[in-house]
Amino acid sequence: MLELSNVKVDIQGSRILNGISLSVAAGELVCLVGRNGAGKTTTFRSIMGYRRPLSGEITFDSADLTKLPTWRIAQSGIGFSPEESEVYADLTVAENIELSTWTRPTGRPAHERIEEAYAVFPKLRQYLARGGAQLSGGERKMVSIARALTLDPKLLLLDEPFEGLSPAIIPLIAEGVASIRAMGKGVLMAESNVHHIPDYVDRLYVLERGELMFSGSLAEAHCDRDVMRVIAGEVEVAH
Repeated sequence: MLELSNVKVDIQGSRILNGISLSVAAGELVCLVGRNGAGKTTTFRSIMGYRRPLSGEITFDSADLTKLPTWRIAQSGIGFSPEESEVYADLTVAENIELSTWTRPTGRPAHERIEEAYAVFPKLRQYLARGGAQLSGGERKMVSIARALTLDPKLLLLDEPFEGLSPAIIPLIAEGVASIRAMGKGVLMAESNVHHIPDYVDRLYVLERGELMFSGSLAEAHCDRDVMRVIAGEVEVAH
């Protein structure tokens, strides 16, 4: 479904991504793991067309994304929930979630897509009339993911979905991600805290200073001392 092949990205003359290659298939949860500044968000922004690669290929369902505008990438079936959540403050929870059904018509009725989002995060039913500015950080995160889900995507990009959330809300987000994966959708999730990586993850890619240093299972990552030190933020590994 999603394929990145040898993607290089420069920002203001500095190499941020240096030859990134990864893949996500339908029904997979794949985690891109790395410390703050490793290049995770740049990877996501490159997939979504906010950043143009210097070289390399980004394909989705075999179609080249590298020259498409962001709205075309979204309409191709990729939903994005950014780290900052970016919920519209002047809209209610219901309006925020419904918004994607206006912007990407599909063969599925809007009410089915909306009900699917509430099935993933049933807690949001309590806040339908609440404004976006009145939500907690965890509630905004659920709305952001639900809104991406009502786009009816084949693939979801979740940038740091657990960052800054209270311990009480993290299990709700994790359960929601598991439900989305069970629907057969691909999920690519960026994460900086190794303790937040769900046990049901299919594959990890570990990013360090713009380069991938590991690809494998969570169990294999736990057996690699250098990988665990990097993603725990203990030491830097020389390249």
